[in-house]
Amino acid sequence: MFGEFRAFLLKTNALALAIGVIIGGALGTVVNSLVNDIIMPPLGALLGGVDFSQLKFIIKAAAPGAYPATEVAIRWGSFLNAVVAFIVIAFVVWRLSSVFIHEPPPDEVKTCPFCREANSLQASKCRACASEI
Repeated sequence: MFGEFRAFLLKTNALALAIGVIIGGALGTVVNSLVNDIIMPPLGALLGGVDFSQLKFIIKAAAPGAYPATEVAIRWGSFLNAVVAFIVIAFVVWRLSSVFIHEPPPDEVKTCPFCREANSLQASKCRACASEI
């Protein structure tokens, strides 16, 4: 049974998918740190010392002396950090995919002189207009 499972992992893309998920999780952690610790603090300093992670719109303030102090707020600064992290992750994934994933060149085709339809190199008649190629 273990040998069958091992063959499944090695013959399918399950192993590649598992490795991709692990690396993706690690990349997400690194990018979140990049955004929260490197990008946003200087941006906040340029905008007058703003800490984006603490920006919020308070809907209902916490009751004084209440335990636990529950505040109802829209934390739009944290959302902004998440949007910046998403953009950075999307850019990195786009660049990695453009470097490592190449589409095969298109097959060579014959173009019909009458209707300009692309046909196989072995075709003797056009598949669209049935004229001799």
